[in-house]
Amino acid sequence: MRIYLDICCFNRPFDDQSDLIVRLQTEAKLHVQEMVRQGALDLVWSAIMDIENSANPDLNRKVTIADWQQIGVVDMSVNELVEQKAITLSKIGVKPMDALHVACAIEARAEYFLTTDNALLRKMAKQDSIRVVDPVDFVRVLKDKNDED
Repeated sequence: MRIYLDICCFNRPFDDQSDLIVRLQTEAKLHVQEMVRQGALDLVWSAIMDIENSANPDLNRKVTIADWQQIGVVDMSVNELVEQKAITLSKIGVKPMDALHVACAIEARAEYFLTTDNALLRKMAKQDSIRVVDPVDFVRVLKDKNDED
């Protein structure tokens, strides 16, 4: 299964863990990362990840996140199709950078887009092009799939 994690998802383990939701999302994200490392999930990376991560003022975060590019099975560049999809997503209220992330994931044929951005989750809830979920919900999806098998 091919997945895309946006930059806020990658940054979640670095956030203040005193909030229960943040801790749950962190644990779920780390579980997903381990599945990627084990080859059970395929990670999509993108040029948009590079752009956003390069603006990270924290060198440790920046380097840790950048290392995931080498693990990705796809490194999606921004092309005309991505730009057109991003424009369409912007028309429903998705912020431009988020729209580019989602468009890259769609073009790379990711089945799931993981984010901890509540506004993006709400805006993408009714879109059919890709399933946008937070890491905790994604872990539930994986468990349900395993229970069916």
